[in-house]
Amino acid sequence: MFPSNFARVLTRAWLVALFFGIFCGSLLPFSEALRFYVASNDKKCLKEEIHKNVVLTGEYEFSDSVGHTTTVHVSDTRGHTLYNRENFPEARGKFAFTADEYDIFEICFQMHGPTHQQKINREVNLVLKHGVEAKNYEDLAKAEKLKPLEVELRRLEDLSDSIVQDFAYMRQREEEMRDTNESTNSRVLYLSIFSMLCLLGLATWQVLYLRRYFKSKKLID
Repeated sequence: MFPSNFARVLTRAWLVALFFGIFCGSLLPFSEALRFYVASNDKKCLKEEIHKNVVLTGEYEFSDSVGHTTTVHVSDTRGHTLYNRENFPEARGKFAFTADEYDIFEICFQMHGPTHQQKINREVNLVLKHGVEAKNYEDLAKAEKLKPLEVELRRLEDLSDSIVQDFAYMRQREEEMRDTNESTNSRVLYLSIFSMLCLLGLATWQVLYLRRYFKSKKLID
């Protein structure tokens, strides 16, 4: 009797924890929406920091403007092109890629229009998703025939893995910064010792020089 009641309590506690996790996960921001304006024949770039092996997806949409085209270009700090779409008249599109290593990626929008006309500001709506946010769980559920609760469990599992990876990255950065601080402190210590030895040598040389000078002038014995 007691083991059965205890198992029921554990089951209820597990379900409460599960639904609490799902509720907390639903409160997290799963997309980053940006809205800005780009004038005709002008260019505006944004930068996004992405960790290694993380998927980044972007959906963009422009306000309608007759006779205007757009170029969208995505590159990393080494100048490698990850996405490039030039002079297209459509008002929307999307891109996706996986980061091979940690980097800061640049997303550029360039508007093309008639040069003899007055500049027109076109509105750009950009939605960026990365990591767990970029994963399509609807397609995953259809492919693996998962139930809604199983999909939420998979999403929470991926989210927890992402959080663990973020903490591991923060710990790695902390270790790197600590090593840099220790190296800097060691260099400062060595430089201080070297400076003290130089000052001590200069003071000794001055004493010996003045002693010889005063002896040559017969001011001291």
